Amino acid sequence: MPTSSKSTSAKTKVATPVAEAVSKVDTSKVPMATSTAPSVVEKLSPVVMSNELKKKELFDLVVARSGMKKKDVKPVVEAMLGVLGDVLAEQRELNLQPLGKLKVQRAKELPDGRALVLKLRQKSAQMKAASEDLISMPTKATS
Repeated sequence: MPTSSKSTSAKTKVATPVAEAVSKVDTSKVPMATSTAPSVVEKLSPVVMSNELKKKELFDLVVARSGMKKKDVKPVVEAMLGVLGDVLAEQRELNLQPLGKLKVQRAKELPDGRALVLKLRQKSAQMKAASEDLISMPTKATS
């Protein structure tokens, strides 16, 4: 039967660090929290949870603005998004009023796709008209 040999190693003892006692903390210069009195809200304003526009919301906006049915709008918007994606992949400049002039500044190939840095130039009159359209557009009530 084979015999096993154990090697002995010298162990060194390390002193355990001891934390110093915490002295009294001076809180005289710390600002105190102020309590606010409740107020009555006169006008309700929508709370934006995210600025991201999803396709479903885009379909709803196009339906609301065009007055067409969603089943007619959806394939057109899908095709348009596909064309825009192809054009941006070719790094072509787009001049699509009232959206504005869109130009690819930089592109970087990534393992899972491509990152594009875009420059969008909009005329101020168009931005004003777009914001007025958003304000006057009816919103869908959720229950």
